Amino acid sequence: MSGENLSTLILLGSFLLMVFLRFPIAYSVGISTVLCLISMGQNLSVLPMQMVKGVWSFSLMAVPFFITMGVLMGSGGISEKLIALANSLVGWMRGGLAMVNIVASYFFGGISGSASADTASLGSILIPMMVDQGYDADFSTAVTITSSCEGLLVPPSHNMVIYATTAGGISVGALFMAGYLPGALLALSLMVGSYIISVKRSYPKGDKFSLMGFLKQLGTSVWALAAILIVIVGVVGGVFTATESAAIAVLYSLFVSVFVYKGLNWKGVWNALEGCIDTLAIVLILISLSGAFGYCLTNLHVPAKAASMITSVSSNPVVIALLLNLILLILGMIMDMAPIILIATPILLPVATSIGISPIQFGIMVVLNCGIGLLTPPVGAVLFIGSAVAKRPMEKVVKATLPFYLCMLITLLLLTFIPAISLWLPSLFGYAV
Repeated sequence: MSGENLSTLILLGSFLLMVFLRFPIAYSVGISTVLCLISMGQNLSVLPMQMVKGVWSFSLMAVPFFITMGVLMGSGGISEKLIALANSLVGWMRGGLAMVNIVASYFFGGISGSASADTASLGSILIPMMVDQGYDADFSTAVTITSSCEGLLVPPSHNMVIYATTAGGISVGALFMAGYLPGALLALSLMVGSYIISVKRSYPKGDKFSLMGFLKQLGTSVWALAAILIVIVGVVGGVFTATESAAIAVLYSLFVSVFVYKGLNWKGVWNALEGCIDTLAIVLILISLSGAFGYCLTNLHVPAKAASMITSVSSNPVVIALLLNLILLILGMIMDMAPIILIATPILLPVATSIGISPIQFGIMVVLNCGIGLLTPPVGAVLFIGSAVAKRPMEKVVKATLPFYLCMLITLLLLTFIPAISLWLPSLFGYAV
């Protein structure tokens, strides 16, 4: 075995071994990188140099701002306003509260950008409400956790910023615009699945639709929705960079949460910022270590080898696209979202582009694959959160989620084989796709 192949085996083998042994993911990435550098005969001073290089990006500064914005808005009484708005829009349908859950997640995702925050915030309100109105607890939990993945696609999503930084040369604004229709398609597919189940189980309808009621709730929620407009209009219109718009959105979120909705006092703001620091520390450590891990991958020519191995299975673009999705789904079962984006993107993106998949379209595919992974054992962070919020056994929640897995997989296949779903809006706004 050549020295390069041995180093590759040490890097990937030790990493996967530690993941299966349930090491913290940052330790897995860091230790495997150190072992690889030693096997390559490189000075370990390369490690801190590459870690600094991994976070030395102006675009990456948007990540902490978007996370802070989401925490402030999520803690500031925004959830109730968005639930009321969704109820006024779709609550009249059969299984109305399930539809409200899905639509509220679409609205809330545009603020938090986090499936975990969506599940914890909306789930703590909507799951008990649905159970009180006669919905099955496991069904209510399944709707909550699957719809939370809309927030990963709907901008501003900090995971898209991480992907854009990792992929290199991709406009954050283009990715943001690319997420709207896939997020809406996911919501629609989940609503169809919920409606079919609701009809079979005779779940209740809500009140009839009222235009005046909708307009009233829209007026109440406009302060929350305006935060999304600041980011999207600023970035797409070229007024701000993604980082600048995120910083402005944080200040706006602070103002709305404290002075308009009054869901936070200054002590609550301080507690929210403390929670942000914990999240940011984890994310930034992962990004920095993944920079060093990526350095090893590049020097060992792993992306080229992976591309050759995948294309050797078949030359059919359809088969290769399905293989890419399968790899990402399997990774999602054993790893969290940010590490997958940071580690898998440099390896799989060249394969995707070689069969004609746009880097922007592939970014949407990666995010949705990772979102499905958040709902699947053994890692499944959102699955665990949903089960904890609902106080339901995880295996029962998984069983109730099976029909919604099918809805999400259908959405994934549509996004994979119909590029226009992801690329139409960015091209409409003049982005190169």
